[in-house]
Amino acid sequence: MCKTLRVRWTIIPRTAPQPWIACSGCGSLRAFRSSGKIRLNANGRKLDAWLIYKCLICERTWNRPIFERRNIRDIDPMILGALQSNDPDWIRSETFNLDALRRKSQRVDEFAEVDIAKEIRHETTGWTSLEIELMAPFPTNIRLDRLLAGELKISRCRLLALHDQGVCRTEPDRADIMRRRIRNGTLVMIDLAMEAEREPYWKALATGASL
Repeated sequence: MCKTLRVRWTIIPRTAPQPWIACSGCGSLRAFRSSGKIRLNANGRKLDAWLIYKCLICERTWNRPIFERRNIRDIDPMILGALQSNDPDWIRSETFNLDALRRKSQRVDEFAEVDIAKEIRHETTGWTSLEIELMAPFPTNIRLDRLLAGELKISRCRLLALHDQGVCRTEPDRADIMRRRIRNGTLVMIDLAMEAEREPYWKALATGASL
């Protein structure tokens, strides 16, 4: 049986998507970023909720609807509490709601810069293969081949060759997966039986330890 070093990479984008909106202050389309603040308006048992954005140039605000005229009884209590308390974690998650942004803006800028937290999930003596579990809690504008090549210090050409040869496999198994943006829960398995520098070189890259 193949012995495997299993690791988990949690990928967090550094910058949330930025919609382009017709700015009344600038008089033209401008990029807006989230202020991290929620605006609520209650009318009887109905509630409106918006996420407030600011123009990057003049800081004029734009209220992006989260919902409008929603009966309070129909709102998940956890969401209602997050809205009322301006919960930063919930708000950050909502800033990555691409579907909502695209419904209200003509253009949405995404950013490829990410922070990656690496942790060992399972290690066995004499391991010969590496399994990387990719956790992407927010939509991330980075392709799988770019992520792996950058973190494992190999060229994209070599990475694609390893994938074509079956040395590097993925779940889900798709022919074009290397050229697609990463998805939460993707597994990458690399057979390193023929690599003399599995440890410490490959282990250090996979786990974020110092070489």
